[in-house]
Amino acid sequence: MPDKPTDVPAIARVHDILEALKTSRRPTSAKDLLALTGMPRSTLYLTLEALERRQWLVKIGDGYAIGVALFEIGSTYLLADFTLDAFRREAAWFVAKHNEAVQMAVLDRAEVVYLAREDPSRAVRLVSDIGSRLPAHCSALGKALLASLDDETVQMIMPARLRALTEHSLTRRADLLAALAEVRERAYAIEREEACTGLACLAVFVGVSSAGKRIAVSTSVPVDRLTPQRETRLLVDLTTLAQRVARGL
Repeated sequence: MPDKPTDVPAIARVHDILEALKTSRRPTSAKDLLALTGMPRSTLYLTLEALERRQWLVKIGDGYAIGVALFEIGSTYLLADFTLDAFRREAAWFVAKHNEAVQMAVLDRAEVVYLAREDPSRAVRLVSDIGSRLPAHCSALGKALLASLDDETVQMIMPARLRALTEHSLTRRADLLAALAEVRERAYAIEREEACTGLACLAVFVGVSSAGKRIAVSTSVPVDRLTPQRETRLLVDLTTLAQRVARGL
């Protein structure tokens, strides 16, 4: 039996602080961080001071926020990914032709993480900010990515009961597995209002990068604009986009 991984307390503390801060839209007070992390007060303050000195965090008034040095470190993830260069080169023509947003994301266990997005000239309310996450079962991107795995692996990743984001979201793993079988058969994924009311999404699997990341691209369209004819046109070009991005893997 393999040894249980040993946690490093200092790293675990930094991780817990950053996890508490990453979803906050405003500086978070030390008092709130105490409640969120459960750390001893003295340990928290020492860790915050060390992170502030390194500019991983910045103190704003009575609160803390992610600092510029941490942003620079995180940006190296994107800079080192040549797939992003391919996406940026190829996404422009798709947006210019269809005037719809196009995104690229990777699979991280049961979630998708958005890495890049090209926006159209007209405003569309999206949930795909760079670095944001969505449950894989609620998004076309997630279904395209999960469909690249076998069912046994999907069952290991996904819980039997799935969290709903809207009234249209899948809530049972069995239903997700059936949906993934359809995705594999037709070579694309689609969802309507499963992640965001009023929005539909089409997605195509790109491939697996040299770093082992599973990548897919998608376009998001208000449901009232997604006629059958438009869906077909979008899928043709989204498939072409996926094929072009795949050459950069």
